[in-house]
Amino acid sequence: MIAGPTAGGKSAVGLELAGLFKAEIINADSMQVYRYLDIGTAKPTQEERKLVPHHLIDILYPDEEFSAALYREEAQRSIADVQARGRRAMVVGGTGLYIKALTSGLIKGGEVDPAIRMRLQAEVQAGERERLYGRLQEVDPPTAAQLHPHDTYRIIRALEVYERTGSPISALRNQHLFKEGPYQTLKIGLQKERAELYMRIDKRVDAMIKQGLTEEVARILEMGYAPSLKAMQSLGYKQIIAYLQGEYDLPEVVRLIKRDTRRYARRQITWFKGDPEIHWIEFPRDRGVVKDMIEGFWRN
Repeated sequence: MIAGPTAGGKSAVGLELAGLFKAEIINADSMQVYRYLDIGTAKPTQEERKLVPHHLIDILYPDEEFSAALYREEAQRSIADVQARGRRAMVVGGTGLYIKALTSGLIKGGEVDPAIRMRLQAEVQAGERERLYGRLQEVDPPTAAQLHPHDTYRIIRALEVYERTGSPISALRNQHLFKEGPYQTLKIGLQKERAELYMRIDKRVDAMIKQGLTEEVARILEMGYAPSLKAMQSLGYKQIIAYLQGEYDLPEVVRLIKRDTRRYARRQITWFKGDPEIHWIEFPRDRGVVKDMIEGFWRN
């Protein structure tokens, strides 16, 4: 598995290593599963996909629901197909929850309940965010203590699980411990100096704008997909929609995308740093070390 923050070079490294070891890539990016969202998700090009087979890219339309549980099912199916043909599977992406679901399983009862989620989201939109956090403090103090009162997504998620199962998500996590371990894995994390990572993020955002991100978003909206869809509220797309609706000028939107991408990268780093199984390397400096690690892993 090749993981790490956005703009850290995962796709390029995965492409090089998969080609070297005759592997096929299983996508672990939650937005690259959607058709039409190409530029803003830094999706591998058609030429790159011809060089190395990629799985779980362009499998959904923007208005289709997806989840970590569904990802796990689809990824397991893809890995089984790759291995049945005598090939090797290499998971590449930065969505930590998807990787965790694939390698460690998911808590039972943690499936998304659209009705409960929509009701809780409506309460937030009605200005009840603080009350929701207070409710979480009552039913699941350990989880509430770990969350910022403004972390709406995780507050809703915890309350959703509680209402669905009758048990706090903290208790379910303690029971599960995420130790299913269906695969033998080698996890490699790509790290860069923070200043270099931020520079790469800025350059990527500028390149996306030049490549036509604004036009891509406008085209998807013209196809009839609503701006409120989860896919269209993802990083980059949400900000461009605001520009198209006249809320910001383009320079301000570019600034916001860069800022929010840096924040997202920090959250990814925090997530992956919590996985003790990840071997952190710098690429291309550690190219030889990585090759030796992978050769030893697949040899055994």
